Amino acid sequence: MIQLLISDANILIDIEDGGLIKEFFTLPFEFHVPDLLFADELEESHSHLLDHGLKLSELSSNSMAEALQLVRVYPKPSRYDCFALVLAKQMQCPLLTGDKPLRSMAKQERVDVKGTIWIMDELLSRSIITVQEAKTAYEKMKFKGRRLPWDKVKNQLALFENNARFTR
Repeated sequence: MIQLLISDANILIDIEDGGLIKEFFTLPFEFHVPDLLFADELEESHSHLLDHGLKLSELSSNSMAEALQLVRVYPKPSRYDCFALVLAKQMQCPLLTGDKPLRSMAKQERVDVKGTIWIMDELLSRSIITVQEAKTAYEKMKFKGRRLPWDKVKNQLALFENNARFTR
């Protein structure tokens, strides 16, 4: 059974800025975003993600009400972030995000959170990309102004570099 993952916009943009969209969608996961988030944050510049396999999901009326309540309770995450979080709760699956306020809110709401570094771990450990390809992708992300914990990126790359299996 393929694991379902709900993503916010920033993870998809990280991966796209890193030039790894094709590789990302070869992972054995089904990636979904809330339909409202896609329409307002991704459709104009990233509609091609649907061609790669991104799926759109709708919030139930109860989930929509919960998301709107979260918007009032948590000042930092956007309403689209709240939609992604509540969709992950609705579908009982992890949330993909690198957004600090959303990660914090997800932890408080007991939702499993994964981020760009986890995606890169998956790509590397499954030999979908090499360490050099990961380095290049991270350099592209950094150049585009993506905000990642760069010390953790450095540690991740060092771990994979020290394992000959991943250096091809």
